[in-house]
Order: sequence, then C-alpha cells, then structure tokens
Amino acid sequence: MISFENTEVAFKSKTDKDLNRAHLLFSIMNSRFIVQIGKILFQIATALHLPVKFMIKGTIFKHFCGGETMAESESVIKSLSQFDVRTILDYSVEGKENEKDLDRSFDMILATVENAAKHEDIPYAVFKPTGMARFALLQKVNEKKELNAKEKEEFQRVVNRFDGICKKGFELNVPILIDAEESWIQDAIDDIVHGMMEKYNQEKCIVFNTAQLYRHDRLEFLRKSFDWARSKGLKYGIKLVRGAYLEKERERALKNGYTDPTNPNKEATDRDFNASIKLCIDNIDIVEVCCGSHNEESNQYLISQMEEKGLEKGDKRIYAAQLLGMSDHISFNMSNVGYNVAKYVPFGPVFDVTPYLIRRTEENSSIAGQSSRELILINKERARRKLA
Repeated sequence: MISFENTEVAFKSKTDKDLNRAHLLFSIMNSRFIVQIGKILFQIATALHLPVKFMIKGTIFKHFCGGETMAESESVIKSLSQFDVRTILDYSVEGKENEKDLDRSFDMILATVENAAKHEDIPYAVFKPTGMARFALLQKVNEKKELNAKEKEEFQRVVNRFDGICKKGFELNVPILIDAEESWIQDAIDDIVHGMMEKYNQEKCIVFNTAQLYRHDRLEFLRKSFDWARSKGLKYGIKLVRGAYLEKERERALKNGYTDPTNPNKEATDRDFNASIKLCIDNIDIVEVCCGSHNEESNQYLISQMEEKGLEKGDKRIYAAQLLGMSDHISFNMSNVGYNVAKYVPFGPVFDVTPYLIRRTEENSSIAGQSSRELILINKERARRKLA
C-alpha cells in the first residue's frame, strides 16, 4: 500500500499560481448552486455571442485541458513526463451530426494516433464514438431496427472510421481506447469494438473497450467478453470507469418505463468496480487494463491485486489513469513509486470542449466529497508552501 496523503509529491508539478487557481476553481465547484448558475450564465453568454472565450481559456479550460491543439498541449505532456506521469491526448469534441464534422473528428483522432507513435510519453490514443457517429444512427442500430439504404451506407462509414483508427493503431503499435457511451447505444458500439478486436487483437492488445461499472450488468459483460476473447485466441483490452451518465440513465429509464440499468447505490458500483479489477488481474494472461478511477480505495485495491499476483509495478499491461486537473494525489503518488500512470488530457477548440468542461464541474459538485477532498489536499499543500 502507498499513501495518497503526501501533498508535496501530489502537487510537485504545480506552481504556486497553478495551486491558487486550483483552489479557486474547486472552491466554486464545491457549491452545486454556483455551478448551476454558472452553467446558465455561460449558455446565455454564448447565445448572445459575448466575448467569454478568454475567461474560460484562462481558468477552467487551463486547469482541465491541455490546449486547443496538440501543439498547445505539448507543454503539459512535457510537464507531466518530468514526474513519470504519461499523457492520453483526448480530442474532446463530441455530439457532431453531419458527415463533414464527423470526418473532421476522424482526421483529428487519426493524427493523435500518429502523434502517439512518435511520443514515448503517450501510451494510448483514445476516441469517443459519438465523435465519429451520429447518435440517432447508433441508437437505431442498437435497437436492431431496419436501416434504409442511406442509413446502411452511413453506418458503413462509421465502421470504416473505427477500422481506420484501429488499423492505424495496429500499424504503429499504438493501443486505442474506445470510450463508452449511454446504455441505449452501447450494444451497437460493443459489437463494432469486438469486430475490431477480432481483426487487430490476435497477437497484441491494440483495441480497448470501456466498461462503465455503474451499470449493474457490466461485471457479467466482462466475464463473458473475456471468455469470448479466450475462445477466439484474442487479447482483450479494457478500460474500467465508474461512468459518466448516471443521472441521465436513471431519468430515461424512469421516463420510458424500463428497468434502470444502473446499480442501486454507490456501494454496489464500488463493489462491481473492484470485482472487475480482480477479474482483469486474474485474466492478465490475455487482458490489458487501464483503470480509470479517482477512487483511492480502488487504486489501492489495484495495487494489492498486483502485489498478490507478484506483478511488477511497471507491468506494461496495467495502467492507472486520472483526468488532468483531478486526483493528483493519486496520480503522482503512484507514479512516484513506479506504477504506470497516465493523465487524460483533453484538447480541442474552447467552445467545442465546453460540454466536457460542464460535465467536469457538474460531476465535481455532485460526487459526494470529490471537490471537498480536492480542496482539503490543495489547502494542505498551500499551507505547507505558506500560501494560505
């Protein structure tokens, strides 16, 4: 076990100015009321075309994002690498609907794969399926509804985009993390991802699926997926997360009268998450895992499972990952003693990345204790540096 209380290690990459900005941001995010008011004011400002970009880019964008371009993000990558923390560059543009925008996202993600191949500090490339596919189309496929001729052609372009990125990852030996989405489009995504695994995961782990463990069926999904991979002689890459759409999932289930796909409480989600860690480590001969968690207990559990199996701290099949700007006490304390750690570093045009930033602020204000825990640690370090 390691300690996550060492704030000198946790915040060693941050200047005093960075730390003070983080203190201000998390103080604001600690109030759900202020976050909601801020969201409304932002929507009004953008609707009126008020010049708010500079304010966003200098505050919340700077804290949670690498930059508007890959080149702008380079300084963050170098800063993290000085402390043995790697970077996962995430082009955080999503929800596009027309083919021109979807193709533009594809080209940008392909560029991140090529960039990762040249960069020893980038262990994975990543993409969000709704950055390359129209949501309504995925939903129709998920519901097994008949597609018309035009939709069939459109869906084939979606599959081709997935394949183009996974093929490039295979050619350049860059693993590809494919994010999870809402439950009512996830089956369609899983089918495409498993098809990519059959093509590219025969000898090495290139294609990674993502499991959101707030769903009560994902642990069993992982068991079946690992059995499927073993029967096919494949490697199975998986990113574990708790999930990003909990409230939306519950509201939709209630509204449409179907069984809620989420776990009944946080304890059940925590239990499934840790059980998934154990399942991955128990199948480490065919599984590679990226444990995306801001939960201290789960990261300690990952460490304990690695120790129990006699795995080296730097085993390349196992990574822990956290978002840029959050849980530095986990990231930097783990990397400090030799575990593989990466930060998700979103980038993209400020206003295109805004949906991501809004989710970050809302999650920090709604997750019990998240912002207050960050604040306690930031204040501890500010006191150590005599800034407070």
